[in-house]
Amino acid sequence: MKDAIRNSPHSRFFVLLLLVFFSAHYQAIAQATAPKVPTPVEFMAGNNRLFFQMVVKRKFSPNSKFGFLNVSSFSTSYDNEREELDLVAPVLINYTLYKGFGLVAGTTINNRVGFSPLVGAQHSFTNQKWVAVTIASLFLNSSRNVELFGIYEFKPQLTPKTNLYTRVQFMYIHNTAQNFHARSFLQLRAGVKKDALNFGLGANLDQYGPEKDFKPNYGLFVGWAFL
Repeated sequence: MKDAIRNSPHSRFFVLLLLVFFSAHYQAIAQATAPKVPTPVEFMAGNNRLFFQMVVKRKFSPNSKFGFLNVSSFSTSYDNEREELDLVAPVLINYTLYKGFGLVAGTTINNRVGFSPLVGAQHSFTNQKWVAVTIASLFLNSSRNVELFGIYEFKPQLTPKTNLYTRVQFMYIHNTAQNFHARSFLQLRAGVKKDALNFGLGANLDQYGPEKDFKPNYGLFVGWAFL
């Protein structure tokens, strides 16, 4: 039994991931402290559900090619029905190869498709107006799920103290073992940003399973970028 666990591909994957993590952590300690990066938190009250999301994106040090990314979200209906509870929580270590292009490895938890280690590729771009992150990944599970995930923000200045805030965020998971749609969503935001605060109108368009059961949610969102 111990030999089976020791020789399983998932065990070897987790050992490799831990080695990468601690190597990057040691590198971070040896270098200067990284500058503070905002942690955006968002809450949306919709016509069918409550929604919460937090994005954590960090480099291990200013000059490190290793980084950490987590985009955790959950939603629930107002009557707290268990079947309406949604959770998505990827935990990723990324390694930058060249000008925003890189590799990712980690785990994901999704109450509709379960838990799995994953590997993939990432591209990110950020400036004063734009934030763009795209990740394509392969789940190392029996379903051999593939996922495409993206966050795109456009924040042009409206006045000296305010900006337009718009966001498109999506996820699509496909079960390649049985060739069917497993889970997907499209999230849309349009509002105003003032310093760390943003607020406005939001829409979450969720689909589930092979039949693509559709559950829309429309409402008002408010967000804050913590330092």
